[in-house]
Amino acid sequence: MEESLGESITMLPEVRLILIGGRWAGKSSCGNTILMNERFECGRTRTAQSEVRHKEVGGRRLIVVDAPGWSNSLSLTEIPEGDKQRFKLNVSKCRPGPHVFLLVIPIDIAFSVEQRKTVEEHMKLLGERVWRFTLVLFTCGDSLRKKTIEQHIESEGDALKWLIERCSNRYHVFNNKNSNPSQVTLLLEEIEEMVCHNNRTYYELDEHTIHIIEDKQREVAERAEKRRNRAEEQRRYMQTLIPEEMKTNPKRRMILLGSRSVGKTSVGNTILGIKEQEDGKRTAQSEARHGFTGKTEITLVDTPGWWKGFPVLDTPAAILEEVMRSVFLCPPGPNIFLLVIDADASFNGKHLHAVTTHVELLGEGVWRHTFIVFTRGDWLGAHSIEEYIEGEGEALQSLVDKCGNRYHVIDNKNIDDGTQVTELLEKITGTLAGNGWEYFVPDDEIFRSIEEKRRKVEEGARLRQSQVEAKRKHLTVSRDTLKELRIAILGQKTFGKSATGNNLLGQEVFATQANQQCQMEECHVAGRSITVIDTPGWCKEASDCTEELDKEIVRGLSLSPSGVHAVLLAVPLDLTFKVAQRHALEEHMNLFDAGVWKHTMVLFTYGDKLVDKSVEEHIEREHGDLRWLVDKCENKYHVVNNKKKFDTSQVIELFEKIEEMVAGNGGRLFCPEMNDVHMRIDEKFRRRQLKHVLKERLVEEYRRRELELMMGFKDTLLQLQADVRGGVRRNSTKSLTKSISQWKKDGKEKEENIDAKISREIEKLDKDMMRATHCLSSSMDVLTPDLREDRPAPPPPLCHTEEIPPATLKKL
Repeated sequence: MEESLGESITMLPEVRLILIGGRWAGKSSCGNTILMNERFECGRTRTAQSEVRHKEVGGRRLIVVDAPGWSNSLSLTEIPEGDKQRFKLNVSKCRPGPHVFLLVIPIDIAFSVEQRKTVEEHMKLLGERVWRFTLVLFTCGDSLRKKTIEQHIESEGDALKWLIERCSNRYHVFNNKNSNPSQVTLLLEEIEEMVCHNNRTYYELDEHTIHIIEDKQREVAERAEKRRNRAEEQRRYMQTLIPEEMKTNPKRRMILLGSRSVGKTSVGNTILGIKEQEDGKRTAQSEARHGFTGKTEITLVDTPGWWKGFPVLDTPAAILEEVMRSVFLCPPGPNIFLLVIDADASFNGKHLHAVTTHVELLGEGVWRHTFIVFTRGDWLGAHSIEEYIEGEGEALQSLVDKCGNRYHVIDNKNIDDGTQVTELLEKITGTLAGNGWEYFVPDDEIFRSIEEKRRKVEEGARLRQSQVEAKRKHLTVSRDTLKELRIAILGQKTFGKSATGNNLLGQEVFATQANQQCQMEECHVAGRSITVIDTPGWCKEASDCTEELDKEIVRGLSLSPSGVHAVLLAVPLDLTFKVAQRHALEEHMNLFDAGVWKHTMVLFTYGDKLVDKSVEEHIEREHGDLRWLVDKCENKYHVVNNKKKFDTSQVIELFEKIEEMVAGNGGRLFCPEMNDVHMRIDEKFRRRQLKHVLKERLVEEYRRRELELMMGFKDTLLQLQADVRGGVRRNSTKSLTKSISQWKKDGKEKEENIDAKISREIEKLDKDMMRATHCLSSSMDVLTPDLREDRPAPPPPLCHTEEIPPATLKKL
């Protein structure tokens, strides 16, 4: 077979290829290696837009497309719309279509599960068939040293092996530091072999799809031009409002707002001309900095960021408090709020809701003083910020409009370019002129409220800390260092269970993506044999949890037949813990008997988010549901920072706390009766099914009654219409003809007009009846709140499904 295939492979007169992959993977360098010439700029200069180069190599005409690299976005929803469109249009750069996509993967960087997800999501844009035309091109071949590429693939793990399998075992290695042409010759031969396998076809994107994308881009460009002209006209008008005395030696008080990792601190450094390398730490509390930009005296307040796409309800109280406190750090009040948005990511409805709910915490009239600063302007390339705004859709457009079409784009990596800051300050001055030079006046009552809450939090934290220390001191006397510890970790999805398990064992044994099955691993740590059981996370919404998932979660505790010393409940410190999280947690803990709480400890993950706050302050500052959980666990809690993988002190302290808990439990382990647990699971889902049946029957009954009422009203209107046409007036219709009396108004309107209006009412009623069946279901949530799916059910008893109550049957 191989001999016949080899004989059938012929050299292609033209090879069309597209280089794709992540940023800084080495695509441009690979393009230069293939073309045997420095045709693409590489190094510190990123590829901002697709570039095409041609050359004759080895008797073939090569057409090489160097595509912009993608960012580490794990989901298509995080990729800007313009980037997705341009990624698809890469195929139109080498018509009629590429023979191969060279997926560039650097060898000197680990290929993680997250990177696999990023690759997978981007390849979805090109469709399933793209994998037939894809070859993995490894760069940094010199990093292999004495290893073969096959040994590297096997040692990297499942993520890279998955990628190689998706590409049908097609891969090649480049050493871009080596100008040896043989590596290019071998690559071209592999490409020709692949083309032969594909029956000498190439990847082709439907021309209709290309035209649709190109039409969208033209529409975006037209709208972008209109927005740019509108902004320029507005800017020129604002300049006319600035008196000469306000142009010299002004003072500006500004507050930076935005989500995490969008570059707020970098914007502040750029404005103040600070060139020091950032330490990478996140901003934990609002902080005012002072400096000069030219002759302008600047007071700049940096604030902690919220999670992008998460509304204010999910943000921890400490961050909300710091954001609200920021307005009091630049008295008498800020001139402007700089809302920072990264122009290198998507902006959708969820992001708009998150921004709106956080900014409006500051009070009424905040949007008049808000100015949008777009960061990462260097990634826009040849495209304007207006194209990004218009291309992203209604969410971003509405935000810009909410801010009065006031925006500016900054390249934080080019802080030596003073013109971008000068232009920003000019725009800000124009905004202030448009506001009549008024500054934002903070509400002093808010400040007093913050300070009062802070005082109560500190008092509560000291009290809780003293209680914990007293209890630990008492248990330390009876604590024994156990040679063996068996630990089960439970919690909601994405709460950091698997990462914590790896931290406890000191090695990467649990995959940190969403796991579907329980996994038990053992290792010797700090003189103890540690067994950790990692379980699948439950869903935030109770209705999303399945019976199979619940059974798998509880199965984890059966993996240790003699029981577990501790059940750790993972709770993240970077998200708030409120009623929804409590209900989901209670629902799963109720599957065990009440004795489980004696063996349960709250394990706070993402400990780096505390920064200079104590965990006790976090507990006291947060919603009452978190205090309920900590009290339910009898003040047993611990904090882990999974970024400190080599800090064994936090792990050893946890083991000691578990040993103290075991001592308090008289040495008993938690060993649930699994038959009882499964009976509770069965009962839970029988009750859910019962609630579903009841809800359906009630919805049906309400729908029937509503339609009966509508039909009766329609019949009455039809009869009334007939009476009007026949000139009949009956006393019995007086109550139903009040509206008609108004229409007539002393006989000024004719009867045929009345008849026409009744006809329109009947037509409208028919439409209302059609819509009724769609809206009644949502009405039921209000009419029958006791049947709502998200209402927490009481702990299910160990019994058979109860019958439908007679009173309910009577209603039905």
